[in-house]
Amino acid sequence: MKKPFNENSTLPEFPRDEVRAAISKGIQKAEEQTKMTQSPVQIKRKSKRKPLIYVASTAAAFSIMIGSAAYVSPTFASTLSQLPIIGSVFSNSGLPGLKQASEQGLTSTIGEKQTINGISVTVDEVLYDESNITVGLTIDSEEELSENYFGAGFDFTINGKSPNASSGSYGEKVISPTVRTGIATFDVNDNMPDSFEMGLVLKGEGGEKWEFKAPVKKITDIAYVPVNHQQLAEGIQLNVSKISLSPSGIALDYKATEKGSIDNSQVGASFIEFHITDQTGKEITSHSGGGEGHFDNGVWNFSSTKSFDPISDDVQKLTITPYLALPSGGGGVQIDKDGTETKIPFDKSSLKEVKFQPFTVEVPKQTK
Repeated sequence: MKKPFNENSTLPEFPRDEVRAAISKGIQKAEEQTKMTQSPVQIKRKSKRKPLIYVASTAAAFSIMIGSAAYVSPTFASTLSQLPIIGSVFSNSGLPGLKQASEQGLTSTIGEKQTINGISVTVDEVLYDESNITVGLTIDSEEELSENYFGAGFDFTINGKSPNASSGSYGEKVISPTVRTGIATFDVNDNMPDSFEMGLVLKGEGGEKWEFKAPVKKITDIAYVPVNHQQLAEGIQLNVSKISLSPSGIALDYKATEKGSIDNSQVGASFIEFHITDQTGKEITSHSGGGEGHFDNGVWNFSSTKSFDPISDDVQKLTITPYLALPSGGGGVQIDKDGTETKIPFDKSSLKEVKFQPFTVEVPKQTK
């Protein structure tokens, strides 16, 4: 039978020194990790064409819980000092679209963890929107890892099959010598189903191979705004068909064509990007995006979906200005129908600046 409380009895001594030491360690960890967040982000890119650039920043945070318990065990004090200071990868990414989508419950929480050779990889959450499939992961190792231990990041499959063409990027943020977070993106194209089983494969420098499978579904909180803007500039025919608005951001769909030769895919139409500003002149941050291109009857045909930050509720109009983001160097890879790859050297002399005309798009009230 449970003994009645005796107000004259003596409670175990409260381990103040241990708890203070635990809290002190937590604060020290937070300060060290805050300093780490100010260092440059490691960027790894993987793309058949132009990869989008992901910049992540993770803010260290901690909390102290104060209750009315008369006793805290040394085990709890020890656990407190070891609590990880990592929140949602998307929420801490520094990217407004990912943060907003995660906080509104639009992401799929996976939480699958695999450990090989003392290295634990956890796929935390996935977002499938109009322009990208974005995967957030956490890596926790028993020993310090080299900077490029995971190379260019994940490969992915759709219902067990590799997509015909894909591009994207992979970026990591070092939290500590043994802990890092990462975000991988895969560009969405027209041929992808709205839901499917996504396969992910991550390879390590030591020969490890982490494999994951997860069901993904495109978010439905998307408003489609038809644009159907066309213009011809210096031989480039541009057609912006629509923009899509969602809590994760803006997606802009376009196609562009330009005459050329099959030996050179580096025509101006392959380097199209867009500036977007609202009615106050505020620029909406772009995250670029990959694309597809094919040659047919003397004409290069390109298509892509460009992604941008989400807009606020007070935005009424968007001004879109196309431009060419001409590189200073690089090259390409041409893939024939048999899958044979041929390297294409870069020739800057064949490229020139092109002046496009800006155009405006009204944002319907019901889409905000």
